[in-house]
Amino acid sequence: MSDQAPNSGLPAPDVSIVVPVRNEQDNVAPLIAEIAAALDGRWAYEIVYVNDGSTDATGERLAAEMRVRKNLRQIRHAASSGQSAAVRTGIRMARGKIVATLDGDGQNNPAFLPALIEAIEKGGDKVGLAAGQRVGRKDTAFKRFQSRTANRVRNAILHDGTRDTGCGLKALRRDVFLALPYFDGLHRFLPALVRREGFDIVYVDVIDRPRHSGVSNYGFFDRLWIGIMDLAGVWWLIRRKKSTPVATEVV
Repeated sequence: MSDQAPNSGLPAPDVSIVVPVRNEQDNVAPLIAEIAAALDGRWAYEIVYVNDGSTDATGERLAAEMRVRKNLRQIRHAASSGQSAAVRTGIRMARGKIVATLDGDGQNNPAFLPALIEAIEKGGDKVGLAAGQRVGRKDTAFKRFQSRTANRVRNAILHDGTRDTGCGLKALRRDVFLALPYFDGLHRFLPALVRREGFDIVYVDVIDRPRHSGVSNYGFFDRLWIGIMDLAGVWWLIRRKKSTPVATEVV
């Protein structure tokens, strides 16, 4: 798959909303309606759902929505490849220069998308990422403990200045994301990697809420155990970063 955005013959939107999803059939229509309510009349935008190998009716629900929403696209993985892979697929296939992401379970409120997108627009070339930071989380006490522990360990090693990398609500420039090294779990290290490339990060407090329906489809190990090797690898990448040469073409 090329990193060049596909050409549909239609004008490219200003913003692409990428939603990784697996087995979320009952959350599809409500979330799409909320995204539209947040963005209609503000930006030319597209919604790119990445159906990560769903085995329920998620694909059919998306197809039904696509018949009435011309700015909705569905990209399907033949088999589930995980959240990082789904996010990457969506951003690679996106046509907007600004990409915003949110989880497909409804816990991320699309009402916060405008603040994230505006932070990227106002930041110009300096800001590479606007990251949501959850307050009032609706997860179980055990999941909150898991998240706090993982964030403290990550921050102690990487010093990325971020209290919550697990929030799915983010906005970033597509070209910045595509310049990052890819590995499984990348979405949990975006602040550290974006800083590595020399960009600033803007943080936006967002209010968490319960999922619309169903249960988590990216499970215990996918959510918490980011892996000692991943953490060590990102630390190594940051330590080995060299200055980018200033290059000009001689004509």
